[in-house]
Amino acid sequence: MIKVGILGAAGYTGGELIRLLLNHPEAEIVFANSESNAGNLVNDVHEGLLGDTELRFTSEMPFDQVDVVFFCFGHGKSEAFLKEHTIPEHVKIIDLAQDFRIKREKITVNSDKFADGTPEGNCSLSTFPYSFVYGLPEINKEEIMKAQHIANPGCFATCIQLALLPAAYLNLLKEDVAVNAITGSTGAGQKPGSTTHFSWRNNNLSIYKPFQHQHIAEIRQSLKQVQGYLDADIDFIPYRGDFARGIFCTAVIKTAAPVEDIIEAYKEFYADAAFTHYSDKAIDLKQVVNTNKALVHCEKYDNKLLVTSAIDNLLKGAVGQAVQNMNLMFNIDETAGLRLKASAF
Repeated sequence: MIKVGILGAAGYTGGELIRLLLNHPEAEIVFANSESNAGNLVNDVHEGLLGDTELRFTSEMPFDQVDVVFFCFGHGKSEAFLKEHTIPEHVKIIDLAQDFRIKREKITVNSDKFADGTPEGNCSLSTFPYSFVYGLPEINKEEIMKAQHIANPGCFATCIQLALLPAAYLNLLKEDVAVNAITGSTGAGQKPGSTTHFSWRNNNLSIYKPFQHQHIAEIRQSLKQVQGYLDADIDFIPYRGDFARGIFCTAVIKTAAPVEDIIEAYKEFYADAAFTHYSDKAIDLKQVVNTNKALVHCEKYDNKLLVTSAIDNLLKGAVGQAVQNMNLMFNIDETAGLRLKASAF
């Protein structure tokens, strides 16, 4: 059994991860860390797990007892955590925050200074390098299988990349790409805020961070990896939806390429993907909610290629993909613990 530790286990992603791992045939949760909920039953916070587990949150972090640890922190906290704590070199790390998604030089923590030059404080005397692989299996599967540390992709980033990667493979992204995507309220995290309160979000629709969303950088990074270059802009407008979970994306690409050739290339690109599927029919968000699936569909209007894609933001967009990455890292069935049925059908 793969021994698992979870940090930041009280949030939406922590709860979904616990739900998946409780039903995973080859994984066992050793600890679920939450400082604010230490001692409380997990099912008191994640009430959907009532009857499934008597696990309690803990403030302890026994890294020597686990094979892999999931970071379910808010953005910016993972790197800070690694500067303040020592994790044994044999323990694999899967980080669900955005801290390590953009490629950079190795971070080395040693007895003198942190990577950013600040004094070390109470760090271990041993040198521990952290190098992260971007965990999108559709393009980095071999690297993930050999990796010790994974930077799990963002939710919008996953949905948009899966819509555009085959087009990048065909070298079609030569002009600016218009992208619109709408996400459920769980994408904003479990802590209530002014734009997640039910009375504000219900029967409402709004945009945020137009052209400036933090996921654009990782989207461009992957598209450039596949196409070899990317001079075009990704003009991304994110929407807040009045539903709980899921992401639905539309992308418009200008191209003269025949739609039959494009569709064939999309099918070929995802032929061996465990969870990403090309659909010959127009897709619905309900088809993917509560699953680790991504669905993609193409249509052509004159010189405009319309690509639609859909995922569950908490699963393929977060912990489902993280478990998929864990499976690959430990050389077990990629779909283990992830054979989930869409909840709406």
